[in-house]
Amino acid sequence: MGLIMWIAGMSLFAFIATLIAIPWLVLRIPVDYFAQGRRPRQEAPRRHPLVHAAFLIGKNLLGYLLILAGIVMLALPGQGVLTILLGIILADMPGKYRLERWAVSRPAVLGAINALRRRAGREPLILDG
Repeated sequence: MGLIMWIAGMSLFAFIATLIAIPWLVLRIPVDYFAQGRRPRQEAPRRHPLVHAAFLIGKNLLGYLLILAGIVMLALPGQGVLTILLGIILADMPGKYRLERWAVSRPAVLGAINALRRRAGREPLILDG
């Protein structure tokens, strides 16, 4: 019984976290982020190397944990797909930008993202042809 309650609690937490995090992350995407064939280079913030390493390790651990939790939630109650997407956004992995571009280029996904951005007063994302 305790395990079921723990799983239910984690599912509820992941559901609420994805409802908050996904729109927040979508609104932070630069308008032209997906307009190039390669991921735009961003200058890394100036931090102490240990702080930077700890941040990267923590972000990636959280991302991969969310991916695993999302996979589990595909069979259990919860927002499995949204949790997996949030994990992919956080984790650093080869081919991530290509996967993001592919997902965003789907008409239904791009339409939903741009509708959310429009409601928040942001410009729609632009993709290259």
